[in-house]
Amino acid sequence: MTTVTLPDKRPTPTAPAPRRAGRRGVPRGLLNLISLAIGVGLWALVSRLGFQDLPGPVAVVRRAGDLIMDGTLPGDILASLRRVLIGFALGTLLAIPVGFLMGWYAVARGLIEPYIQFFRTVPPLAVIPLAIVMMGIGETPKIFVIFLAAFLSSVVATYQGVVDVDKTLINAARVLGASDMTVFARVVIPASAPFILVGMRIGLGSAWGTLVAAELIAAQEGLGRRMQQAQLYYDLPTIFVGLITIGLLGLAMDRLLLFAERRLTGWQERR
Repeated sequence: MTTVTLPDKRPTPTAPAPRRAGRRGVPRGLLNLISLAIGVGLWALVSRLGFQDLPGPVAVVRRAGDLIMDGTLPGDILASLRRVLIGFALGTLLAIPVGFLMGWYAVARGLIEPYIQFFRTVPPLAVIPLAIVMMGIGETPKIFVIFLAAFLSSVVATYQGVVDVDKTLINAARVLGASDMTVFARVVIPASAPFILVGMRIGLGSAWGTLVAAELIAAQEGLGRRMQQAQLYYDLPTIFVGLITIGLLGLAMDRLLLFAERRLTGWQERR
């Protein structure tokens, strides 16, 4: 009697696929520290070579300590922060609804967009003479110039965010019976939030970039004002203290906005 051996139908275990060796990247914080150390080292080297009487890190730190001890630097920081925060907040609060109007309503877009594009081509610094004539030399023209820079940067980003919302999402919401207000609140605003936050970051940079020029308007204190006075006396360490302080404050505020962006747009797919 012949015995027939049937093939084994049980699945044979397969060897696990070899795991791809992932790249063990250097932590970003460590890279930032390395970059900072390299930058400070190059700065110290160039200053030691006597390039254009460039002050070294030690001289700048000493000057910063003197300005802190006599209360000059804290007062300048508070004055500049107040102007930037007020101008940036006002510019953003106006830019968001204007951007939504332009993106959602074609009539509003046709009426407002020419003015937005016109003023975008005019540097905010060019508005300073007009601001002085119309608003005087108090705090109002300084804040207005910063407000204008932040507004023009944020409104375009908000408008682009509304325009780029996926029409499939809007149509799906309407098919399900959502009203225009519901579509706007539940679809358009969340979908355009990343654009709005990016526009806020750009607007914040524009606000800080306009600060020094805004404080040309008869300011009595402020980082920009201190740098302008130091220029008259060729006080390079004080100029460096102002530059570094503005950079650090701007960087700290930008990190806060970036943190808010990650928390508010955690649903967004990231690469």
